[in-house]
Amino acid sequence: MLTKFKKTFIGDRAFYANVIRLVIPMILQNVVTSFVSFLDNIMVGRIGTEQMSGVAIANQLMFIFNVSVFGAVSGPGIFGAQFYGKGDHEGQKYTFRFRLVVTLIFTAIAALVFRFFDGDLIGLYISDADSISNSALTIQYSREYLSIMLLSLLPFALGQAYSSVIRECGETVIPMAASFAAVFINLILDYAFIFGKFGFPVMGVKGAAIATVIAKVVEALVTIIWAHTHHDRNKYIIGLFKGFVIPGELLKNMIIKSIPLMFNEFLWAAGVARIAQLFAMRGLDVVASYNISTTVNNLFNIVYMQLGISIAIIVGQKLGAGKLDEARDADNKLIAFSLMCGSAVAMLMIPFANVFPKIYNTDESIRELAAFFIVVQAAVTPLWIFSHCAYFTIRSGGKTGITFLFDSVYSWVFMIPLAYILVHFTDLPIKPLYIIVNFSEIVKTAIGLYMVKSGMWINNLTEQNKAQ
Repeated sequence: MLTKFKKTFIGDRAFYANVIRLVIPMILQNVVTSFVSFLDNIMVGRIGTEQMSGVAIANQLMFIFNVSVFGAVSGPGIFGAQFYGKGDHEGQKYTFRFRLVVTLIFTAIAALVFRFFDGDLIGLYISDADSISNSALTIQYSREYLSIMLLSLLPFALGQAYSSVIRECGETVIPMAASFAAVFINLILDYAFIFGKFGFPVMGVKGAAIATVIAKVVEALVTIIWAHTHHDRNKYIIGLFKGFVIPGELLKNMIIKSIPLMFNEFLWAAGVARIAQLFAMRGLDVVASYNISTTVNNLFNIVYMQLGISIAIIVGQKLGAGKLDEARDADNKLIAFSLMCGSAVAMLMIPFANVFPKIYNTDESIRELAAFFIVVQAAVTPLWIFSHCAYFTIRSGGKTGITFLFDSVYSWVFMIPLAYILVHFTDLPIKPLYIIVNFSEIVKTAIGLYMVKSGMWINNLTEQNKAQ
């Protein structure tokens, strides 16, 4: 029994060396990015609760856009990873062109929605129970922040398109370096603009937004310039804009595979924002507490998030190379490794649950509730880890219709109605409400376990979509 377990779920030294080589730059990149986001959040939180809540609401809307862009590049990225595994650089080029077009479309739509419906969207997070003065200030700060953040949409989208194709080639150091440069600039400018240091005026929330926009531009430029100046390592970039065409059959199949994934990411992110909005119906104190706990949670969950993404890259490459048995074996070991590492890191959140909220300039009741949220998030993390790994496993084989059902449809059919009923038809306090909604993830975990074990995701797309 033990021997079989080790053979199925434990890899050799070479296996883990390859995983670590791939994932460490991704983890470092996101650690630095999340840590600076954490410091950014603290700096805004030092100004006041209304400013922090306003920025938190705006960032919920930005989160939907960011994740939607991730979905837009992930669909063709499934094909790209498999084309790379096969050594087909022309195929990669076509998938990259598709990414560029789709991200530009998403950016245009998001800019229009945020520009003309910002007040309506922000108002969804304001409860009737909140005081009129606090609500008005929160809305004002949120609109100020969001109006400036519109300038970051295009550089973020283009940066993600380039980073995704670079990563699928196994090159994770460059996106990491780009993020390092961006977060360093973001941190310095945040301090200067928010508090009026180094001769700059005090700009508060507006300063935080301006600093973020500049950082996003820098991050995109570093990635784009590197890709276009290193043709030997990015062969797909040669002739990228010459005769900007995509073979019809491949285009059709990418659209078929990508649309469910794009809608999935959008609906999943919208679902996360919707649940946050439902929690907000218990008052602006919940918005502030949720913002603190989520910022901390994002910092600690980086390990399992990036290990999940590595599943899409490693397993996708093996599927594209026709190594189907190796793909299943690698997937088993990667899921086990993710569970072990991610759960261990998440448990570190518990001793610090009462420490992080004290950094914020806010009421003690908000700090106490944030600490409670952090403990609950740490406890539910193993369930999130497995669901995350199952999602990327299924996606690696191009089963995007099933990932759509597994991820966003599950959220909108089960989790959101559950939260809605508990919020609007019961007087349940926020603490038990938060526990019930989060631990409902166990249902999704069970579904994911069944689908991973079934092997229905094992599929070689490159044989079906040979680049012409």
